[in-house]
Amino acid sequence: MNETIHIKNMVCPRCISAVSNILEQLKILYVSIKLGEVKLVSSLSPNTKNSLSKALQNSGFSLIDDRKSQLIEQMKTLVVDKIHHSSEELDFKWADIVTGELHLDYKYLSSLFSSVENITFEQYIINQKIERVKELIVYDELTLSEIAFKLHYSSVAYLSNQFKKVTGMTPTQFKKSTNQNRKYLDKI
Repeated sequence: MNETIHIKNMVCPRCISAVSNILEQLKILYVSIKLGEVKLVSSLSPNTKNSLSKALQNSGFSLIDDRKSQLIEQMKTLVVDKIHHSSEELDFKWADIVTGELHLDYKYLSSLFSSVENITFEQYIINQKIERVKELIVYDELTLSEIAFKLHYSSVAYLSNQFKKVTGMTPTQFKKSTNQNRKYLDKI
């Protein structure tokens, strides 16, 4: 019987590779692996689960056992995946994406997220978008207009205002700054 386990702090393809290596070292067979989730071939024994938990923690990950934490991690994974790892435009409603994926009421999910994370889900999305903007500014391959379009901002002015609200500086100031602090995605 397949079992699905949820893992916190998986935010990029390298994380998938790292978790895959851990599973292989522990000889745990899996069907599939994606950000935040692994489908196993069979259920884990308590000893194996404990060994997996320790190995994951040594690499900065952790198992998520309770349902509410799993939902929040799935919401975060959706946001990170859409903003940082998808080539599709961000021209959609987050409520539709989240409810479509998790099959639960958006108001419930948003309220749950806020109560546990101490920020709103919308603010989490904004913070992730700003980190993506920082990344694209540092790469220096796109103009600010192209970045605004790519991340579905209504205008460069709106992007700049939001960027300044979150970082305390304009995108131009950030670009010129020698202190281009970016945050780890799992720390946002």
